[in-house]
Amino acid sequence: MVIEPIFEHEFMETSFGFRPGRGCKDALRSVERLLKAGYKWVVDADLKSYFETIGHERLMAELRQRIADSRVLDLIEGFLKQQILEDLKLWTPETGSPQGAVISPLLSNIYLHEVDKAMKMAGYEMVRYADDFVILCQSQSEAEAALARVNERVQERGLSLHADKTSLVNTQQAGASFEFLGYHFEKGTRWPRKKSLKKFKDTIRRKTPRSNGRSLAEIIEDINKTSEGWFEYFKHSHWKTFKPLDGWIRRRLRSILRRYSKGKGISRGRDNVRWPNKYFQALGYFSLYDAIAPCFSPHELTTDWRAGCERFACPVRRGESQGNPAFHPYMNSATV
Repeated sequence: MVIEPIFEHEFMETSFGFRPGRGCKDALRSVERLLKAGYKWVVDADLKSYFETIGHERLMAELRQRIADSRVLDLIEGFLKQQILEDLKLWTPETGSPQGAVISPLLSNIYLHEVDKAMKMAGYEMVRYADDFVILCQSQSEAEAALARVNERVQERGLSLHADKTSLVNTQQAGASFEFLGYHFEKGTRWPRKKSLKKFKDTIRRKTPRSNGRSLAEIIEDINKTSEGWFEYFKHSHWKTFKPLDGWIRRRLRSILRRYSKGKGISRGRDNVRWPNKYFQALGYFSLYDAIAPCFSPHELTTDWRAGCERFACPVRRGESQGNPAFHPYMNSATV
């Protein structure tokens, strides 16, 4: 709280992580804007073990240029050099910022500020969220030069790019893609990356075991908490993302109902007739597809996903839009 304002006014507009009034969605909007503006080449970079390799001496030297109070400096150094208990042995780290410490996000931004500044002064369009960043370029030669420059700058900071996770991507090439902040970008659109989908499904699986002592209404209320939060972040995905997920969740719910009715195996046959989608909707089920569909006209659902997606602005409000196509809280003039 004391030192953040000192550095905040110096940070670049290309940095979005752990800063007041900024977040993941702002970074994603910036990437989308640049892609639409013709920046088709992407430097998809990954810093190797960033939080574990921040140089203490270099960081403290830069902090002393802005902070004179020795008590504050001693406190920060105490955070950096706090002892770690591992396998019943104490050791003191010589590099890195302790993840979980209240000041670590700010220190990480301070340490990468010089990289941000160097790339901006060189005219490159970099979008960074903490240690995750991409550089968007208009040509292959520009992308190659940007990669060489950022590699040079991070090495100056005692850091390194992960060779296996850093690449140049031509987004106009068939099958070419890159990932950033949970999204997979490909074919001029985006959807949740596999890791994000797996995490979502794993959470739903934990909440929907076939053997449990809760009513279906309680189970639905529980999974809605996960679905609504997940949808709020990933609602700008291609609309085809949501219908299969809805079907998968309802299939698990029907499996529970089969167990309650002494049935065997997973849901199959005519279970969708016995327990139609309206059955779950009546119990308050939050449908991902129903939440996004009113944002599109039938024509838009078959053509341009952005047309409806650009109308998203309001947070999810379950129940107001489902079953009532005439009303939807997302429909307004705001853009993504």
